[in-house]
Amino acid sequence: MRLSKFFLPVSKDAPADAAIVSHQLMLRTGMIRQNGAGIYSWLPMGFRVLKRIEQIVREEMNRAGAIEMLMPTLQQADLWRESGRYDDYGKEMLRIKDRHERDMLFGPTNEELITDVFRTYVKSYKQLPLNLYHQQWKFRDEVRPRFGVMRGREFLMKDAYSFDLTEDDARASYRKMFCAYLNAFDRMGLTAIPMRADTGPIGGDLSHEFIILADTGESAVFCDKTLLDLPAPGLDLDFNSDLTPIVEERTRFYAATEEMHDEAAFNALPEDRRVSARGIEVGHIFYFGTKYSKPMNAVVQGPDGQMVPVQMGSYGIGVSRLLGAIIEACHDENGIVWPESVAPFDVGLINMRPGDEACDAACETLYAAMTAAGREVLYDDTDDRAGAKFARMDLIGLPWQTTVGPRGLADGKVEVKNRKTGEKHDVKIDDMLAQLKGS
Repeated sequence: MRLSKFFLPVSKDAPADAAIVSHQLMLRTGMIRQNGAGIYSWLPMGFRVLKRIEQIVREEMNRAGAIEMLMPTLQQADLWRESGRYDDYGKEMLRIKDRHERDMLFGPTNEELITDVFRTYVKSYKQLPLNLYHQQWKFRDEVRPRFGVMRGREFLMKDAYSFDLTEDDARASYRKMFCAYLNAFDRMGLTAIPMRADTGPIGGDLSHEFIILADTGESAVFCDKTLLDLPAPGLDLDFNSDLTPIVEERTRFYAATEEMHDEAAFNALPEDRRVSARGIEVGHIFYFGTKYSKPMNAVVQGPDGQMVPVQMGSYGIGVSRLLGAIIEACHDENGIVWPESVAPFDVGLINMRPGDEACDAACETLYAAMTAAGREVLYDDTDDRAGAKFARMDLIGLPWQTTVGPRGLADGKVEVKNRKTGEKHDVKIDDMLAQLKGS
């Protein structure tokens, strides 16, 4: 993508009401534009990151055996009345009426809707286990939306829902999602700590929040430092194997949100292993048994011929919230430092002297070679000053910068900068082209 043709409304200053770094940087880099309190338009740069995060989540859900679908944003109130949640959910649920005066709602979550899909089509235990998921926009009428996309009213969520015959099978499905989450966040360059958590309005008796430690986190969290160094299960994980040892290894160390915190148990840890910090929730998983299947009559015929309600779980990831969480964890004084897996572009190619025949030719050659090699390139072909070009590239945080200028070209070289480390080194153009051709 040539910067001269791209829509990138970068600004030097963020609005005064942007209280945290991620909100400030998302506004400054032209990733989002506020439409109303907690409601944003996703501009091209932000949308590119959003789609890359969405794809990582999709790949890990698919690897774990979940099947993608799509449910509507608007739901019928009657389904929620069946489960008993329509009147209990609170003012966060946006309730509306259609032109026929039928009660509708803008879905804050999808347990009722997916249960209705399941009960319509699944009748036998032989069709289990089943895990269905989608990535869809949701709306919760937060009383005080703040922190940009971290606590907005409209947001993109991944919701998965598991259906099993027995409690043991349901807990096995829970463990699959537990491990898939660890892998997904690891691929995004994040260390996410699973913490026992309150189930809230979703219900059930087993729940974990996946927390990113950050000074701007919304709530206090407490954990054993050992958890910060445990590796993710890995992309070679066999999801058909017994995942109990992996989950037990992660859950045997102390980790709790503020609501579940046990001060005595935490203080029993050696002092050098106690981590008391702020945290950002990026995922939440629940096992809630028959909370929805019983009242909504989602039953299957078991091996003995008896009709039994299915055991269910739900699993959410805040896809749009993750952009803010990643920026909170990955930035410096100059701007964002994107992990390579979620960066909007892989490389920033900077032409120091547009209009110079040698610089233009070298840039065109590199741009074509990088693109052919599968790299996403943002080519700065503008006539802005050198300082402005470098500042902009550091601000938007692409993992690599390649600078082409007359001085380097005299020796057949370009400068390559690693945004994360700040290290720069000169590379021969011929060597770079050969490497790109072989990649």
